[in-house]
Amino acid sequence: MRVLAIETSCDETGVAIYDNQQGLLAHTLYSQVAMHAEYGGVVPELAARDHIQKTIHLVETVMTDSGSTPLDLDGVAYTAGPGLVGALLVGATIARSMAYAWNRPAIAVHHMEGHLLAPMLEDNPPAFPFVALLASGGHTLLIHVKGIGQYELLGESVDDAVGEAFDKTAKLLGLGYPGGSALAALAEAGNPTRFHFPRPMIDRPGLDFSFSGLKTFALNTIMQQGLDEQTKADVAYAFQEAAVDTLFIKCRRALRQTNMNTLVVAGGVGANRLLRQRLIHMAAEEGGRVYFPRPEFCTDNGAMIAYAGCQRLMAGECNGLSIEVYPRWPMSNL
Repeated sequence: MRVLAIETSCDETGVAIYDNQQGLLAHTLYSQVAMHAEYGGVVPELAARDHIQKTIHLVETVMTDSGSTPLDLDGVAYTAGPGLVGALLVGATIARSMAYAWNRPAIAVHHMEGHLLAPMLEDNPPAFPFVALLASGGHTLLIHVKGIGQYELLGESVDDAVGEAFDKTAKLLGLGYPGGSALAALAEAGNPTRFHFPRPMIDRPGLDFSFSGLKTFALNTIMQQGLDEQTKADVAYAFQEAAVDTLFIKCRRALRQTNMNTLVVAGGVGANRLLRQRLIHMAAEEGGRVYFPRPEFCTDNGAMIAYAGCQRLMAGECNGLSIEVYPRWPMSNL
């Protein structure tokens, strides 16, 4: 089965073609980061308009790169949520229209299911069941994955997502948007002993997260200390250590609670080098292994939607002619 997929949930336009026999045939991505950086964050109306301008061109690109024609496709997948409603409607409308014109089934894909299954695109994918950490700018979730569509939510953030806290703290440090990777780079010059930030909610039972207070602690530290270049680095170091340590502790707790030793990490924060190092070491100590998608598939992309859509279509699922998107879409509803 060969599937064309469109991802337009936020500020990146991703298009890909996946074949269940040959694997990923083509994928391309356009990022709106430079446009939104001027405003310090994503402007939903601008994001939607840019998707309108870019999506058709990217579809043409992957069709050419893969040597595919509409007759070669067996379905069209698109991200239906969660995300920005205007951005979602662009991708959903284009995908649904192409599927109708080509007389092919269309499938609505959950954005976070795409992230969760992104490691399946690698040469050595994980086997079910496993525990998954989905960590991005919009979500922080721990999920017990028993199979495709079989997801048990173990824990989630009660306020800010971890990626959101990274970006907000980076903004406090004057690092611009998006700031997560810039904060991680700055942390390398930090003094490891100057500041100690709290590890939120690790002293409570359960697997929920909270990162809003960590961001506030960074703000209070900056207000008390000022913001010279060394203080910036020291705050970045302390924040990253606290955020990564919190994720590390909760992931280990989730593996032990489910009596499992396989961990999958996906989402933009999954590209953080310190987090990867800590979780690889932890998984080895637990007698297991941690799996990551390649860095380019940690952030939003069309390849993960193509894979997830292909699995859904092969299972006999498809969506009707109506175009529906879901800005808020709990995975428990899948």
